[in-house]
Amino acid sequence: MLDIDEFSRGNMTQMTSLHEERLDIVASTLKRTGARTFLDLGCGSGSLLYRLAALPEFELIVGLEQSGVSIRQARLTLEPWLSTSPDRIRLVRGSYTESNPALTGFDAAAMVETIEHVYPGELSKVEVAVFGEYRPGLLLMTTPNREYNPLFGLVAGEFRDEDHKFEWDRTKFRHWARGVASRNGYRVEFGGIGEHHPELGPPTQTALFIRLT
Repeated sequence: MLDIDEFSRGNMTQMTSLHEERLDIVASTLKRTGARTFLDLGCGSGSLLYRLAALPEFELIVGLEQSGVSIRQARLTLEPWLSTSPDRIRLVRGSYTESNPALTGFDAAAMVETIEHVYPGELSKVEVAVFGEYRPGLLLMTTPNREYNPLFGLVAGEFRDEDHKFEWDRTKFRHWARGVASRNGYRVEFGGIGEHHPELGPPTQTALFIRLT
């Protein structure tokens, strides 16, 4: 039997440490790909960009963010690099549900804990823009695993963040990701980040999309 109470002790500390672990793993994974140009779709306050900015192998780093407040925070976070290397690191205000020819041709991209902030009815727009137009060489996506939520003390139907529009279980996430990959000329590999539970899986699920052509 699954002892939810026992497994969820200290869940707030776990969630905070998971955030840092997630960013570190995404950054190290992207570094190993050998990518030179990188696009962060939904860059938020710039935490991932900050990590990559310190890696000289990334020659061009671009963050896309819809929130003006987050863009301002990202500018403060990245100020040392923005002031000294303005052509290397750029911040763009906009949405990855929209066409933007300037965002095409990147070696690698990431969508870290952002897809769940999109209304389900908008997911087709994400697919068209990101996988149909931007078409990065690879894209690493992370999103919450809904099955793990009881271990954070959440009740059925409760999301990890009040701004989340949905959260996928592992089966639904993999079904969606495989469909996107097959329709757009990618293959996809799945993984997870954080402490893995034998029944519920990891707290964060990942999909690595690799373009075939």
